[in-house]
Amino acid sequence: MLNVAVINGGRGAASLIPSLLNAPGLQVTSIVNAYDDGKSTGEIRKFFGMLGPSDIRKVQELMLPEDHKDYAACLHLFQFRYSQDIDRKSILDELEAYAQGQDNKITGVVFQSALIDGSIKAFINEFIVSLRLIEKITKEEFNFCDCSIMNCIYAGAFIYFNRNIEAATIAIDKLFNLKGSVLATNIEDKKLVALRENGQMLYSEAEIVELRSNVKIEKIYLLDQYVEKNNFDQLSFDDKRSFLERHHCFVEVSPAVKNALSDADIIIFSSGTQHSSLYPSYLSVGLARAISENKRALKIFITNIGADYESPSYKASDFIKGAYRYLKLSDGIDYKIKDLFSYNLVNSSNNKADETYVQVDEDELKKIDLPYIIDNYESSDNSGKHDGSKLLKSIMGLYESFDKVV
Repeated sequence: MLNVAVINGGRGAASLIPSLLNAPGLQVTSIVNAYDDGKSTGEIRKFFGMLGPSDIRKVQELMLPEDHKDYAACLHLFQFRYSQDIDRKSILDELEAYAQGQDNKITGVVFQSALIDGSIKAFINEFIVSLRLIEKITKEEFNFCDCSIMNCIYAGAFIYFNRNIEAATIAIDKLFNLKGSVLATNIEDKKLVALRENGQMLYSEAEIVELRSNVKIEKIYLLDQYVEKNNFDQLSFDDKRSFLERHHCFVEVSPAVKNALSDADIIIFSSGTQHSSLYPSYLSVGLARAISENKRALKIFITNIGADYESPSYKASDFIKGAYRYLKLSDGIDYKIKDLFSYNLVNSSNNKADETYVQVDEDELKKIDLPYIIDNYESSDNSGKHDGSKLLKSIMGLYESFDKVV
């Protein structure tokens, strides 16, 4: 059995992870950060003072076992969102009735497994009781519009497990008998922000994701609290940078993630949104060290195929350079690039004359002291997304020929 650790975001590895899970002889661990603060995840974070569960649950959804008797109900639960015009009272009444055993349905589905049903009831009960108390104190009402029910379940599990997101994640992993494991990079409730090269501040993860501009992000930061926009906007560029550098938080990678990286036979840096999904993970202190010290692992970096809102002007070489930069920043150590990566996989069809594709700047790739492979890794529908089976074939071929350190 080979241990495979994948550092990814919520959707960036949507084609790769299923292929890994379906391959015989692989034990897959997905490592994601939980700084998402958009939509209902932002509402959950604001009310419960916790990290965002959205990317965790998106990957867990990919790992649901299809042969489970409750697969259809589980998939429904992971995908269900309340509508924009939902009546708040009706949701609370429905959830409370389910939690108290007065109704056996949640969002219209019934679970055959007594363990799943009982656990979800317990988590929903914690969510409802905690929410009512929080609303009494804050005098604010939780907004259920477009809210993921799994976010509510995660909030309840977070409270149930003494406000520990990792314990909640592992419990849900076991509850649904997932085909792999998902771990949050850390358990500290930090806020992700970014400063752009023109001095504009991006005040949340949601603002980074929604970015629509060619102005590059200079650097991302993790803060204890969001900064007040009106006052911060008045600062000069230098003062903004100075403040952020002094308030960037020490965030240590969790012991479970460290162990997963240390035990891995293959470490994969997935494609995905860089500044919101991947770079924040790389900033966790101890993550780069664990990767560097694992000398026997094959370490694969996967370059994006499609251009992204966060990095619209990135060429192929910019992706590996950015990852290398943030991994070195995490520990303040000038790692050699080959300490962290073995190969860079780049999609050949990136050279299409289409602005939605990342262009392959091979001259720049040659200047980087790292082997790269340019091949067709795109799905057959030419969607700008990776084909997981093509990536898997390339990765396993490289592993077979890789000079492993015992």
